[in-house]
Amino acid sequence: MNSSEIDSLNRRFGIPNHVHFSEGPSAFVIAEINNFHARVTLCLQGAQVLTFQPINQEPVLYVSKSARYVGGKSVRGGIPVCWPWFGPHASDAQKPAHGIARSSMWSIIETVALNDGATRVVLELVPVPEHRALWPHETRVQLHVSVGPSLTVELVTHNESAQPVQISEALHTYFHVSDIESVSVSGLDGCKYVDKVTGGAPAIQQQAITIHGETDRVYLNTAAECVIHDPGLHRRIHVAKTGSRSTVVWNPWTEKALKLGDMGDNGFRSMLCIESANALDDIVSVAPGKEHRLTTIISVERDNDSAL
Repeated sequence: MNSSEIDSLNRRFGIPNHVHFSEGPSAFVIAEINNFHARVTLCLQGAQVLTFQPINQEPVLYVSKSARYVGGKSVRGGIPVCWPWFGPHASDAQKPAHGIARSSMWSIIETVALNDGATRVVLELVPVPEHRALWPHETRVQLHVSVGPSLTVELVTHNESAQPVQISEALHTYFHVSDIESVSVSGLDGCKYVDKVTGGAPAIQQQAITIHGETDRVYLNTAAECVIHDPGLHRRIHVAKTGSRSTVVWNPWTEKALKLGDMGDNGFRSMLCIESANALDDIVSVAPGKEHRLTTIISVERDNDSAL
């Protein structure tokens, strides 16, 4: 996108003291949201929230220092959008992992300054002919991003066809933490999960989650709020959700992080993914003319004694 197109975005959708569009790395178009409550950057490719930082606080989201800004690929960090399937495609391994949304262009369709000083930005996935071969269904997909004291991200699937459509999905959120071995996650005690590191073995979570090696778990049949307890940053990050019955907890650890190539040296130590999802057998059927909303709400509170 050239400078005249960015100027056009600012004329149509820019809001003083709320929303401004600029050119980011590799000419990516970035929506900068700055208001009384927080600062957010949002990339139009993938509708990917990259940063969320409440005023006078540490960044809440993680973006790798070695992240690559490449057309057609998601950035390592922030909140990539996995849609209309999560992970590998169920029947065709040649289709891209995590679907088409996270690597495609989205358009801005609305920006609003709200009465409480918050800001809402609405994006819509731009349909292209290549999508039809991968996803032959009449669906319209939007992402609603609301920036206030908390960050709310809502993925909305509208089924505009005459037949039900089935989707799996995730808001693949990377959180910034002080040190992965110092944090814990509460909210999933007693929940059944599938451990993908051990080949899909089922297990039951006992007490809080701590991370001391590669972790890739899908927690099943849960709408629970999770809390990341981070004594190093003296805070608790609350991750609430709606429209989701799966929660994914992921950290690649040393060997897999090196294979990824864009995590950087020891980058895995300062990140943890807690993903609001509908994954594995948690498939959502959207009836004709109906919609499904997957929402994550992220908020932060100070805690001078974060240890459980």
